[in-house]
This record gives sequence, structure tokens and C-alpha cells, in this order.
Amino acid sequence: MTGLTRLGVVLSDRGSKYAVSGAPARSREEVDAVLAELKADRAYAKATHNTWAALLPSGALKADDGESGAAMVILRMMERAELADHVIVVTRWYGGKKLGGDRFRRVGDATRAYLDHLGLGA
Repeated sequence: MTGLTRLGVVLSDRGSKYAVSGAPARSREEVDAVLAELKADRAYAKATHNTWAALLPSGALKADDGESGAAMVILRMMERAELADHVIVVTRWYGGKKLGGDRFRRVGDATRAYLDHLGLGA
């Protein structure tokens, strides 16, 4: 068990649904364990993208999972909120319509919802 917190679907835009999850993590192995626990849920495993970022003692890690540039949005928001030793995952289920640059806003909105949940508004 990783201490994973799932806020579930926090918003939708033109058919795409966005969920946000996160957990404490201090190493790449712990990040991988969080991702494995999340993807043990079939809905998350079948999602279009599970974009994530983590601020670890060894430095920042991120993965776009096909949503080019989205992990940097999460990482920058974590840095501003000074949320270290943690991983945040924004999950997107594609709804059939391209969102263009709005996809970055939705990733930011989902990340903000998680930071707000932690009492760290960014």
C-alpha cells in the first residue's frame, strides 16, 4: 500500500475526463509502486494518458505518457507549492475532440484540485 489518494474525475472538457491522484514518494521505486497501484484499477490502466511528475530527494522526475508537455505543468505547480517527496498523476480519458492548448489548462486545473485537497493551493 502506497498511501495513494484518488480524487477521481475532477473535471471534463468536450468529452475528455480528467482525474487526479497522488501519494508520498521518495524514490523512483516508490513512484513506480504508486503507478502500479493506480493502474491496478482497470479504468486507470485503460486511460488514454497517465501523466505524472514527482519531486524526489534525488531530483525531479516526470513522464508525459503521450500527452506531450503536460508533465512539466504538473512539475512546475509542485515546485511553486513546494510539494516535495510526492508524486501527482493526472489521468485523461480522451473524449473524441482535440483540446489543443486547453489540455494544459485542464492538467493544471486537475493538479490545482489535488494541491487544494492537500491545503497547498498553487
